[in-house]
Amino acid sequence: MKPPVSRPRILNPDGSSNIARLGLEKRGWLDDHYHHLLTVSWPGFFAVIAGLYLMANALFALAYLACGDVIENARPGSFTDAFFFSVQTMATIGYGKLIPIGPLANTQVTLEALCGMLGLAVAASLIYARFTRPTAGVLFSSCTVVTEFEGKPTLMMRLANLRVEQIIEADVHLVLVRSEISQEGMLFRRFHDLQLTRSHSPIFSLSWTIMHPIDHHSPLYGETAETLRHSHSELLVLFTGHHEAFAQDVHARHAYSCDEIIWGGRFVDVFTTLPDGRRALDLTKFHEIAQ
Repeated sequence: MKPPVSRPRILNPDGSSNIARLGLEKRGWLDDHYHHLLTVSWPGFFAVIAGLYLMANALFALAYLACGDVIENARPGSFTDAFFFSVQTMATIGYGKLIPIGPLANTQVTLEALCGMLGLAVAASLIYARFTRPTAGVLFSSCTVVTEFEGKPTLMMRLANLRVEQIIEADVHLVLVRSEISQEGMLFRRFHDLQLTRSHSPIFSLSWTIMHPIDHHSPLYGETAETLRHSHSELLVLFTGHHEAFAQDVHARHAYSCDEIIWGGRFVDVFTTLPDGRRALDLTKFHEIAQ
């Protein structure tokens, strides 16, 4: 028997699209700089801020040098002294050793002080916006299973709350995404909502097993691992809720490929009893599946 052909995923594990976009005009940093600065990694973000800061100080240093000997106590023609004078001016440090001389130099100092205040305000707002974006802190099981539950084959996956604080009014939306052919022979991607036994939880504090009964009303009825692989089927899980610590709504999503559906498996119980009689959630067994 030949092993199944591995196909590229259409959805990444985090639920984002893995489809390339052709013919789309590439937008640079200057076209959508705010979005880029919010979505770039933290090392990239600080690299951009540091680069802009050094470049601005270098440009002002060159401007001071172009005006001649306008910085008292600075070595004539010294870029280093002009650069550090610019740093002190932009940061409003004012050690008192390097002093601007004349109206032209003081005009540049005024302009640079204004640029420094504006730059600080923009950088602070960007850092605040990045830090204050709430995250759900929800863990998704690495795989899903199809097993018998109350006499019906049932698709299951589970979620866990990684924080002590509760998520209130939590909702889960499960979608089957697969390629289908219309009556006219057109190939297209279709989304099927999967009915859950419980899609809403007033309080999500520990773990939550998401279950979809595979009956004759289910889009998964009659499907097998091979048919799901042939139609490039994937499962998309969308989670929303109100986090009591952030006092804001939080969102999370996860995507499973058809190869991450374990047919005939079942999740290992993650609840255990401590020696003192208390119940505990053992997350070390969260992804374990028994056949």
